[in-house]
Amino acid sequence: MKKIILIVSLVLAYSSNAVSQGYEVGDKATDFRLLNVDGNYLSMADFPDAKGFIVIFSCNHCPFVVAYEDRMIDLHNKYEPKGFPLIAINPNDTIVEPRDSYTKMIKRAEEKGFPFPYVIDADQEIYPQYGATRTPHVYLLERRDGDLYVAYIGAIDDNARDASKVKEKYLENAINALLAGEKPDPDFTTAIGCTIKTKE
Repeated sequence: MKKIILIVSLVLAYSSNAVSQGYEVGDKATDFRLLNVDGNYLSMADFPDAKGFIVIFSCNHCPFVVAYEDRMIDLHNKYEPKGFPLIAINPNDTIVEPRDSYTKMIKRAEEKGFPFPYVIDADQEIYPQYGATRTPHVYLLERRDGDLYVAYIGAIDDNARDASKVKEKYLENAINALLAGEKPDPDFTTAIGCTIKTKE
């Protein structure tokens, strides 16, 4: 009996872990409805003409995110006209990390002049679906036959600390591949950043 209970427990643990891993490249992505810094709720359905989306799990305080903010702005300005707008999602629990509060998100967006939506995953329901573990963590989505599919997961590029020393622009290369009708290569890299702050 003990062996049966142990086996069942291991199966349940494995299943739970598999679910918590989130999306893999090629998976269909579901939409979300999250509060934007402009006071309105936003969904990807609000962009019917988009060819896809650059979804980046982000926040206010993480030094890795801060180092990437200007690059995120440049990415949106470059690729939104080509059909790939950027949406930044703050997944952090704001009690655990008060610097990522909604009010401070608004302030940060105004300070930096974010041209892209900056929404909050207040109930921490979206980031586990995606499998995000870091800020920043990138999920490039491609629209095919009306649905959105994950085309690339990982880092923006190969140098989180110094934009002038970037050698591989993983995300840009992935978007350019999709625009050329090709598959990104690589389609997965390791996200480098701060861990997502979860409810205690």
